Amino acid sequence: MTTATDAAMTRTPSFRLPLLLVVCALASACATTGKQAVTPTPDKDVAVVADVAAQTPDASTPDTSAETVADVARDAQVQAAEASDDAVASADADVPSSQDAAATSAETDFDAIYGDASGTATAPAAFDPWEKYNRKVHAFNSAVDRRIAKPLAQAYVAVVPQPIRRGVHNVFQNLEEPITIVNSVLQGNPRGAANALGRFLLNSTLGIGGVFDIASSKAKMPDRGEDFGQTMAVWGWKRSRYLELPFLGPRTLRDVVGLAGDWKLRPLGYVKDDKSRIFLQGAQLVDMRAQVLSFESLGEGATDEYALFRDIWLQRRNYQINQAGRRDPQQVESDLPPYLQEDAEAPKPASAGD
Repeated sequence: MTTATDAAMTRTPSFRLPLLLVVCALASACATTGKQAVTPTPDKDVAVVADVAAQTPDASTPDTSAETVADVARDAQVQAAEASDDAVASADADVPSSQDAAATSAETDFDAIYGDASGTATAPAAFDPWEKYNRKVHAFNSAVDRRIAKPLAQAYVAVVPQPIRRGVHNVFQNLEEPITIVNSVLQGNPRGAANALGRFLLNSTLGIGGVFDIASSKAKMPDRGEDFGQTMAVWGWKRSRYLELPFLGPRTLRDVVGLAGDWKLRPLGYVKDDKSRIFLQGAQLVDMRAQVLSFESLGEGATDEYALFRDIWLQRRNYQINQAGRRDPQQVESDLPPYLQEDAEAPKPASAGD
């Protein structure tokens, strides 16, 4: 047994020595590899540090690259805005916008009635030496209008359907054509007289007594009224005193004389039955009042309602006179703004239901 043990102990050193050598070799290799990984060469170290410093922003140094990008973005926005402005300006120069067109139309209307931008008026200023009397009559007429005329007109519009109201208005307009025919001749305007005569014949026959305005809708013959007041203005009575009459409203002294001159030319004056004549004349006044219901907002907020309505009426009247006998019949009163037209249709109230 001792011999066997000794033999084993004798073999052990020969086995352990190679194993120890292998372990030492592995340890040496690992130590060498670790040193190489942890400790880089000086040249490579400097390069790595330089790269990291270039890529990492310094807190104490401004970010010039970000500022450069922001500047470029701002420059691009400015250039885009300038290009857009140039395109809009070019488009505006070629085709006017709807707002510009509307402004031009409004300026044209203003120039036609009140004069051009230089202040040159189309008619003299209001000649109102009887203003104190006229203001009293205006206050009376306003009270009558608020209590009687306006409620009647509103009830008429609310109860009577629009097509019937249009027909009634057409009949009364057709009955005024004889006045236009005679005064057009007196003004030396044969084309206007022929136009009015043609309108009267067409509407009285094909239009069933004037209920339908065939002359305007089919024959394209404009409706342009003339009266003896305009005729006297064409003859030379240009300037006349402003006068407001009870129930009849604004006039001039020249137009009051004109009413007498036109009286015999009004067909309603030949109705023999007094009740029928008064009823027809009253219906005509209600129709006239109903035509201007939509324009009452003009007087809202006015500091002087009398002066406002006087000036509007006089300017419109002067416009009619200045054009009398001097216009092509195709150029009708519709050139005026709607609130100055005689036969402007008042819109239906919401309660009418027609």
